[in-house]
Amino acid sequence: MKFNKLFLHIPKDAGWLLPGLEIKRWFVLIITGVVMATVGLCIIYNLRPVYTLIKMIMKITQMLPSEIIGWLLIIFGIIFFFIGWLKTNYSILDVNNDRNRHAVLEDLYRRRKLNRGPKIVAIGGGTGLSTMLKGIKKITNNITAVVTVGDDGGSSGKLREELGVLPPGDIRSCIAALADDEDMVAKLFQYRFKDCAGLSGHSFGNLFLTAMCSITGDMVRAVMESSKVLSIRGRVLPSTLDDMRLVAEMQDGTIIRGESNIPESGKKIKRLFSEPSNCKALEDVIWAINEADLIILGPGSLYTSVVPNLLIKEIAKAVNDAKAKKIYVCNIMTQPGETDGFSVSDHIKTLYQHAKYNKIIDAVLVNNELPESLLAPYKDAGSEPVIVDTEEINKLGIEIVQKNLIEDKRFEDGHSSFVRHSPSRLARIIYYWYRKSEKGRH
Repeated sequence: MKFNKLFLHIPKDAGWLLPGLEIKRWFVLIITGVVMATVGLCIIYNLRPVYTLIKMIMKITQMLPSEIIGWLLIIFGIIFFFIGWLKTNYSILDVNNDRNRHAVLEDLYRRRKLNRGPKIVAIGGGTGLSTMLKGIKKITNNITAVVTVGDDGGSSGKLREELGVLPPGDIRSCIAALADDEDMVAKLFQYRFKDCAGLSGHSFGNLFLTAMCSITGDMVRAVMESSKVLSIRGRVLPSTLDDMRLVAEMQDGTIIRGESNIPESGKKIKRLFSEPSNCKALEDVIWAINEADLIILGPGSLYTSVVPNLLIKEIAKAVNDAKAKKIYVCNIMTQPGETDGFSVSDHIKTLYQHAKYNKIIDAVLVNNELPESLLAPYKDAGSEPVIVDTEEINKLGIEIVQKNLIEDKRFEDGHSSFVRHSPSRLARIIYYWYRKSEKGRH
């Protein structure tokens, strides 16, 4: 990152004078306050400081030129004050070696810069959303992740049924992705108990959020308090606090209930809806969307991660009416049981169909590079690359952004390698598109 490059080329302590830290202004204020207080005390006690100082300087100048004396006093005065000021800061921050001091300075500089970043709302769920957040948090601290709460499988489903809490799984993944100490927190939060009576299959993060929910009274406060403990950048919000259940009507008229059952049916989805049908959006979600500079939909499972958020009427309307730039990150591969045979335009039309609005996105981000060597495991699972049908997308009036979005590192699952979005590439490309769009708007 550019922060690290910048710090490599300057003296460590001089880094405190870099622009953007909002420290120099207080440095000047401290000097002004000390001078004013000193002069005030001298006047009260009739010490005539100016006269005494000039008289002393005149005597010294008989031995040395006045310009040399003046500059020496200025230089040594600044040096002594700066050293004292630094030592005071280090004592308050409780850092006692050069490495820690440099880390504190770099962290402060990064936070100040990121605090001025664009206000981004990312809407989705599953691993797709958490993957993208890992990259977005390096661009801005003003992130709101809006997470679907329709999950009813695995650990989340068990906790939902047994304790009546909102499914914590996707929320947990987003919190881990936005945490400062991502590697350690991710391992802790994603740790899954095995061969433990009563705990088998549950992740530590799910249990932690469930316990916090019980202590605080609701999931929003539980997430807020957990976020403070983990010092995450931005915030994570459930799209609704209602007990939202996903229901799919298939092409043959069959009704399938439950998010985990929908992809397993083996039938083509006609439409998705929720029970209850009038789930109420969280007020903070609507406020974040209204205030956003950039809204991102996806990546993630179309029907079970992205669309469920748009089934909440207030969210769909807020996204449609928002003045923010809006982009949809399309999946790289089709998903068996959800998007078999889908092209990019099919994904977009599905979003329109369920949101009941056609101004929810300005652009679609698609992958344009996929090595043949990675396709084998997908073919075995009945999955294929999502086709970019440019002509149909243009008819919808949607801008197409095509880039290589794949993570260079391959993720092993047994003997197979799977394609994953690269967090850094996703974030960088989305941010460049946003900046370019903003310049075009003005």
